[in-house]
Amino acid sequence: MATNAPKKTTRKSMARRNQILQSAIVLFDKRGYSSTSLDDIAKDVGFTREGVYYYFKNRSEILYEIIEPQSASLLFGLKEIVEDDTLSYDEKLRGAIRNHLDRFDRYCLEMTVCLRDGLIEVDSDVRRKMMRFWKEYEAMWCDLIEAGQQDGSFRKIGDPKLIAFGILGMCNWMARWYDQGGPFTVETIIESFSELTMGGLAS
Repeated sequence: MATNAPKKTTRKSMARRNQILQSAIVLFDKRGYSSTSLDDIAKDVGFTREGVYYYFKNRSEILYEIIEPQSASLLFGLKEIVEDDTLSYDEKLRGAIRNHLDRFDRYCLEMTVCLRDGLIEVDSDVRRKMMRFWKEYEAMWCDLIEAGQQDGSFRKIGDPKLIAFGILGMCNWMARWYDQGGPFTVETIIESFSELTMGGLAS
């Protein structure tokens, strides 16, 4: 495997990196991460394999570059919501669902790759980095549910972790079926999922 040369930060260099990333996003979404090779990406952008290696050392690094911005944005958005003392727990939960799903309108392909293929067959270094994101994100969801139960805003219908994972599973499955040109808008989905969740949890 070729060794990455020092990355230049010229406008041309950034444009080529972005070109590779955009191609990878589309191919990962269409074929799946495990079925897309570096050769596929290189062919799609009109580079040689070595040309892709100049910017990224392997597929896992490309996947991380796609996933990391969306994961960091999810984490930051949820942190703002749960730390906002002016919101009720009902409002925080609705905000958490919106924070999770709203990005499908703006970053549909990135979110699909992130939620569907994010940790499949990637090297241990990328997996460790992403697991730190997701563990912190999941913990905030669990804490939100538990705090709402203790406050009396949510019914104690189960373990907070079980409930949080159930909600996240429902939201994440959207990566399997959502179509930007389909009959359901993201706003409709957010409202429906929020009502479904609050119908089961609201005290």
